[in-house]
Amino acid sequence: MTENKTRETGASVAEFIAAIAEPQKRADATAIVRLMQRATGKKPVLWGPSIVGFGSNHYVYASGREGDMPVVAFSPRKAAIVLYSLINAAGADALLARLGKYTTGKGCLYIKKLADVDEAVLAKLIDNAVRRKARPA
Repeated sequence: MTENKTRETGASVAEFIAAIAEPQKRADATAIVRLMQRATGKKPVLWGPSIVGFGSNHYVYASGREGDMPVVAFSPRKAAIVLYSLINAAGADALLARLGKYTTGKGCLYIKKLADVDEAVLAKLIDNAVRRKARPA
């Protein structure tokens, strides 16, 4: 069975964020680190070359494929900041209605910049995702 490409790397999150060329995106990434660290109580870890994750969740599919992924994570991509694991938690739809300017993909939330969204609502989305992952299976 193939291994996941996206794994914890041990690379420095601080160096990764410091290397973000766009000042606003770098500031937004720093703020999102604070939000996710506050919600999880975990230090940020670089997963793969560009995903900043918090905590770890082991999963096993019915097919037998298994792996680990961050409980919550984000990636400051060129087009948008991608936030992972936030939109499928119970109550997320009501919070998304109040979030502000965003788009979604298959399980991902995309924001252009943090100023486009209500940061308090984003913090609640992160908290919801963390609580969902923390529940016993």
